[in-house]
Amino acid sequence: MTSLSIDALKTLAENPQTPSLSIYLPTKKAGAEIRQNPIRFKNLIKEAQENLEAMGLRHTEAINFLQPAMELAQDDFWEHQDQGLVIFISPNLFRYYCLPTEFPELVVVSEQFHLKPLLHFINNEGKFFVLALSQKDVKFFVGTAHNLNEIEVENMPHSLQETILEDEFQNGVQHRVGTVRGRRTAAEHPGSFHGQGSPDREKHEADISNFFRIINTELIKKISTEKAPLVLAGVEYLLPIYQDANTYPYLFTESITGNPEVMTCEQLHHQAWQIVAPLFEQDKKFAMERYQQLAGEGIEKAVSDIKTIVPAAYYQRIDSLFVAVDQQQWGKFDLDNTTLDLHKEPEPDDKDMLDFAAIHTLLNGGRVYTLTSEEMPNGTNVAAILRY
Repeated sequence: MTSLSIDALKTLAENPQTPSLSIYLPTKKAGAEIRQNPIRFKNLIKEAQENLEAMGLRHTEAINFLQPAMELAQDDFWEHQDQGLVIFISPNLFRYYCLPTEFPELVVVSEQFHLKPLLHFINNEGKFFVLALSQKDVKFFVGTAHNLNEIEVENMPHSLQETILEDEFQNGVQHRVGTVRGRRTAAEHPGSFHGQGSPDREKHEADISNFFRIINTELIKKISTEKAPLVLAGVEYLLPIYQDANTYPYLFTESITGNPEVMTCEQLHHQAWQIVAPLFEQDKKFAMERYQQLAGEGIEKAVSDIKTIVPAAYYQRIDSLFVAVDQQQWGKFDLDNTTLDLHKEPEPDDKDMLDFAAIHTLLNGGRVYTLTSEEMPNGTNVAAILRY
């Protein structure tokens, strides 16, 4: 199983092959209902086989095509699930994802993978970073709405002691290796160094400042191309020192206060998500308000006709797309005549035109906002802001 990211979705979208099979299955993580996982999976595999044969594959060809998926359902596979299982199979590709979100059961056989539900997952998970600051144990995490995982940063020091000893070694003070300048007992802290302005206090704060500058330097090497928000976690007096050393432009002003050494990963994740979640909701809200304003003014850049939107997505004309994640609109798009033929029920070689519009908008550099039917403007299943 590989990790899911927007780049992984682009890889799936940019390599269409016939047939391309997409299977979405809600799964149970524990309890008696876990026994339903393989039963539902078997039913979806049977449906996929029937769809493949309807597309023209012989019975044995369909069975062989599905073999990688069927091999998953062995040993203890069903004991290591999350809330949703997604499987993609094409002649030269097989991938599956166990994800912390539930999907409706769905089987799609087409010329390309059905990815719209995953766009909803990625759009609403919100990537962010957490830097847990401590003089003894610095950690760096990447998170989403669903989880928080520690990641290594090459050459980043993890403790103040490590930095001071390295500094002393570099300056030739090798006889003091094993001891730390300014080391205090466990009962002391930087605020108790002989009163404000004392040499010991100033020296210790200078050491911390240098420590944080080194951390920032190494961190920037890893995330310099990112735009995800960074949240600090640490005791209150450390936070402004790091903020002075920071050069990452997306550092949040609001932080998690407290000693991260005694916080669980779940506690850090919960508090960090509470801080960053409004940012991700705000982006979608602003885009929707812009669409409503343009539509209200009768400006032609705001459209909700799928027969206009599908060719516009293909020909790179869409700036922002709003699409209902819980609906499908089956049909065929004729590239030569730029015409769209829609059907109430899927016919052979049909695609979900909502998925088609979402994927091509994404590939062409537009923004895609996946919403529920209730959230969509004016009861439509698709709407867009055009570039021109």
